[in-house]
Amino acid sequence: MWTSGRMSNAKNLLGLGVSLYIWGLMDLTTTVLSGSARPLTKGQEDSLPDKLHQRMKRSWVWNQFFVLEEYTGTDPLYVGKLHSDMDRGDGSIKYILSGEGAGVVFTIDDTTGDIHAIQRLDREERSQYTLRAQALDRRTGRPMEPESEFIIKIQDINDNEPKFLDGPYVASVPEMSPVGTSVIQVTATDADDPTYGNSARVVYSILQGQPYFSVDSRTGLIRTALMNMDREAKEYYEVIIQAKDMGGQLGGLAGTTTVNITLSDVNDNPPRFPQKHYQMSVLESAPISSTVGRVVAKDLDEGINAEMKYSLVDGDGLDVFDINTDPNYQVGIITVRKPLSFESKKSYTLKVEGANPHLEMRFLNLGPFRDTTTVHISVEDVDEPPVFEPSFYFVEVPEDVEIGTTIQIISARDPDVTNNSIRYSIDRSSDPGRFFYVDITSGALMTARPLDREDVSWHNITVLAMELNNPMQVGSVSVMVKVLDVNDNAPEFARFYEAFVCENAKAGQLIQTVSAIDRDDPQEGQHFYYSLAPEAANNPNFTLRDNQDNTAWILTRRSGFRQHEQNTFYLPILISDNGRPTLSSTGTLTVHVCSCDDDGLVMSCNAEAYVLPVSLSRGALIAILACIFVLLVLVLLILSMRRQRKQPYIIDEEENIHENIVRYDDEGGGEEDTEAFDIAALWNPREAQLAVKNRQDMLPEIESLSRYVPQACVMDNNVHNYVLSKLYEADMDLWAPPFDSLQTYMFEGNGSVAESLSSLQSVTTDSDQSYDYLTDWGPRFKKLAEMYGATDSSGALW
Repeated sequence: MWTSGRMSNAKNLLGLGVSLYIWGLMDLTTTVLSGSARPLTKGQEDSLPDKLHQRMKRSWVWNQFFVLEEYTGTDPLYVGKLHSDMDRGDGSIKYILSGEGAGVVFTIDDTTGDIHAIQRLDREERSQYTLRAQALDRRTGRPMEPESEFIIKIQDINDNEPKFLDGPYVASVPEMSPVGTSVIQVTATDADDPTYGNSARVVYSILQGQPYFSVDSRTGLIRTALMNMDREAKEYYEVIIQAKDMGGQLGGLAGTTTVNITLSDVNDNPPRFPQKHYQMSVLESAPISSTVGRVVAKDLDEGINAEMKYSLVDGDGLDVFDINTDPNYQVGIITVRKPLSFESKKSYTLKVEGANPHLEMRFLNLGPFRDTTTVHISVEDVDEPPVFEPSFYFVEVPEDVEIGTTIQIISARDPDVTNNSIRYSIDRSSDPGRFFYVDITSGALMTARPLDREDVSWHNITVLAMELNNPMQVGSVSVMVKVLDVNDNAPEFARFYEAFVCENAKAGQLIQTVSAIDRDDPQEGQHFYYSLAPEAANNPNFTLRDNQDNTAWILTRRSGFRQHEQNTFYLPILISDNGRPTLSSTGTLTVHVCSCDDDGLVMSCNAEAYVLPVSLSRGALIAILACIFVLLVLVLLILSMRRQRKQPYIIDEEENIHENIVRYDDEGGGEEDTEAFDIAALWNPREAQLAVKNRQDMLPEIESLSRYVPQACVMDNNVHNYVLSKLYEADMDLWAPPFDSLQTYMFEGNGSVAESLSSLQSVTTDSDQSYDYLTDWGPRFKKLAEMYGATDSSGALW
């Protein structure tokens, strides 16, 4: 069998050319079969399988067919022809085709053996097909020869343009790069057969992006083509690269891609301050680390190349201010480092430097990469609260200090230029017990109540200082008061002591060990002394032994105790401490006489009851109770009559007590009450004017005597002590009225010319008192001098 390349349709010239091309490429071999061409007999058909496994000479041999892709004709494309030399042309041979694409892509004429392609072929989808052919007897369907395999290869044509599978591309290159610096390599792929012709040979060229970049025509490597490309001038470039097959010849197919190239930044621009002088202001009350202002140095670079480092390099405020760099915005933040004072210094000058911390050696010639500017800072005055000097007070005071004693002078000043007057007070939340009082003008801290270390040993009070002209400005200071111990508590028994003594106890037997406690805490430690009280010093029953270790033993002095004689003894014990002065107290030890067994164990401590020989009847008891009740009634009646006799009858019988109207000659002045007194006089009596502005709604019945008292007397410490003592007495008086009242005390203090007029300090002897000094007091005391003055009398006194 052989193959011949001819067209079934002479009208198709392309088919003729393909057949001639295939004819020249085919390897044809003709083998003559033994015998004539005739059908196989029955015996031959049976032995055919065995013969097929034997090596036989074939009557047809071929290798492969070739057919061009992308056929666009309307008729089926002729591929080739299968023919066996057994075929006599009478149609007795039937050709069949099987394998890849048989019946779908390729068909065969079963009579002539012509093979046609009935579908459009694309080498890029499939480059070859493997098929099998066989010749059968049309009448019997028996194979005339064994099945043979052949290949149909699709011949390539230039029908695919180069494609950039990874495009579009994004690349970057540092600015100011030298010419020829590699940027990126692009690659185009051509789906045509690279082994056949120039269909897949690609050449690269640049369509857009010159003169900045160039591309290697063979490798597709893009390089810089222009020197000193500046990112600050132009940052982004769009480059278009073309890939053309057929070696770039005319008629080749081409594809393009876009390459977006960005110039990355380098540190080639030094920082510069936009202004050489900054003016800032800050309040003198600005806290530490507060922001004063910001400075910024401009840098055309970006990222790490635009990072700044700010520092203070010169000026008179290097120790007062500080500067930090904001890493997000690259600005210098000037902050307060130390407290400011307008009164001490009103302005500062700083020299600020901004520099790039990351430098590139090849661009140092473009520097210097640093710049400086001057900052003027003005300190603004504010009304500051009073300042205490010192800022903390520690006071030690004994607990027996008298009320009104000055324990510390608190001092505060107004730091402002105006130097306003200061008024002092105590924050009552820090002294809820009101143990202390501070003078409003002098700041003298005094005791207002008795101190007791055993109750409160430490006081942490807060003293406030307020400006007279601006009460909103208040300063405070902490005063720690330690109450020192004094020996003001006598020792006492640690607990209630109750001892038992057996009737059979012997003399010198220990019956009880006693100890004492003392609320005081002397520095040398506690030491107690025990002894029997003076009234029990010669007690015949018990004696005491001081152990010198703050304990004492109680011992029996005799034996032979009897319950029926006396079942309970009370032993007074005197306990003294080692304080100054020595304090003592008496504790009583109760001793019960008990009956015990031979081992000394207590059996019973109750005295035997003695039955009265005569018992009272029930009637006698009732009579006694009745008498007692009558006596109580009589006593109550007598007391009631005496009380009624003392009450005056001042209520008219016709007048209803519920209709009485009690009138007081005291009325409120409404808004005019604000003129009733001057608060400035309470703040500072020394600065108060002598002229008193009286109320307009009523005239005072008694003029105030305070303005006639010398100021030295008003501020005398004894007056403070006296008023504070009276205040403490009023606070401690449970029967005091539940309303505020103004008490007037005619206490003149030490400043009185006549000193004290009280008769309580008069001599208590039976002799007459001399009143001759009344004549020296002037005309006001003339009458008293005449009444009590000395008279000439020669009579004897006794």
